[in-house]
Formats: sequence, C-alpha cells, structure tokens
Amino acid sequence: MKLNLTGKTALVLGASRGLGLASAIELGREGANVMIASSNRERHAQALAQLREAGVTNADALVVDVRSQDHAQNAIDDTVARFGALDILVNNAGGPPFGQFQEFDDTAWQNAFELSFLSVARFTRLALPYLRRSGEGRVINIISFSVRHAVQGSILSTSMRMGVVGLAKLLSREAGHYGITVNNVASGMILTDRIRESALKNKLAEGKTEEQGLAELADEVPLKRLGRPDELAALVAFLASGRAGYINGTTIQVDGGLGRGML
Repeated sequence: MKLNLTGKTALVLGASRGLGLASAIELGREGANVMIASSNRERHAQALAQLREAGVTNADALVVDVRSQDHAQNAIDDTVARFGALDILVNNAGGPPFGQFQEFDDTAWQNAFELSFLSVARFTRLALPYLRRSGEGRVINIISFSVRHAVQGSILSTSMRMGVVGLAKLLSREAGHYGITVNNVASGMILTDRIRESALKNKLAEGKTEEQGLAELADEVPLKRLGRPDELAALVAFLASGRAGYINGTTIQVDGGLGRGML
C-alpha cells in the first residue's frame, strides 16, 4: 500500500530510539520530511544515521525536553522553519516510573502529569495552527495498552494515558472540521527499553535470566512473541496518511492480542 506522504512534514517526539525512532523511519520511508526530537543529544547522530541507512535523507534532529513550554514552542517553530510546514505530530515520551500508589508523592504525580499528559496537550495546541493549514493534519499519540488492560504498577502512567484518551476523543470532534484526525496507538509488549526497565526488570528481580524473562513475557502474548517497534510504526505511518482519513478519535492497540478487554 502506497501511503503517499511525500511532501508532508512530521515532528516525532521521543524519537532518538525505540518506538519514536521506528515511527520516524517508517514515516520517512513513505516520503515524509522528518524532524526527530528528544532530550538526549548524544543519541541524535546515531538516530540520524539509522534514518539514512533506512533510506531517509530528509531528516533533522532537535533537543527537546517535552516538559518545557519553551522547548515545545521552539520545536514547532524550528520544524516549520526547516521544512516549511507541519502536517503530522507524533506525541511520544518515556513513561513515568512503575510502583505502588503509596510510593508516589505529589512531586512524582506532578512529574508524571507534565511528562505524559501536559506534553501531549501542549504540543498539540501549539501544532494546531499548522495542522489546520495542512488540510490533512494528523495527531498521533503513542500511549500504552494499559488504558485497556490493567498493568500492575503502572498507576502513574495509566492515570495520565487515560487522560490522553479523553483528550484525543474530544479534540477529534473539535479539530475534525479542519480535516485533522486525532488518534492514539496503544503499545503492548513491544521490545523496547521501556519493557526492559519495567516488565523484564520484574522478571530479573525474581531471579530469572534475561532469556527466561523474555520467554515468559512472550508466553503471555497469544502470538507467543514480543512485538517489534516497526510493527507499531507501520500503524503510525498508516494513520498519518490520507488512506486513514476516516479513522478519528480512536485508540488502536498493537499488542499481539494480549489485552483482554472486549473493546
């Protein structure tokens, strides 16, 4: 399927590695100009090299702390200055720490709010004027399948991601008049650093080897394997395209069937 993203411009947050980088690569392969953004300047050269290896030549990188209002405004402005437009915004950020409710004080909740919810609202608000001009603007939020499937210890992340689900649903009704779609991609057991730092870490704490831990995690998935970042990225690229123009205000899981919810 040709997605025809040639000439479109995408800003992808949290894109120096993992799901963000995979999404940037897939968007670039489909012809989009890609601005990757993350807080880790040291990883940008390697990320851009991976983009080039994948055949993506029209790409650049920005240092962005998604919790900073100034950084957000600069990221939007610099993307438009570099490529002349902004058509696709991919909101993505590493999640807050795992733990039990009683472990988290007000500071932890505030940090989670700024990282996982306020960043989405802020970047989307700042991007909207440009997305309106596009006529086919796209907002794609990478969240977690925990919004449909309770994940023990994810109370900070899930609370904020549920807010993103509500934001996307309501904004999709306001922004649809301008041809803008707003959707969420809910990541399941996809092998990234986030999985290594949470689910796999728990297995290691039980005394399992990494190989045993990964095997046990894979066994929980109906497909009996963990997902690959490019499998989620393929959905991001599709939602960014005109072929997905009638998909709006929804949350789509990429979890190999792991989630047990009926909806």
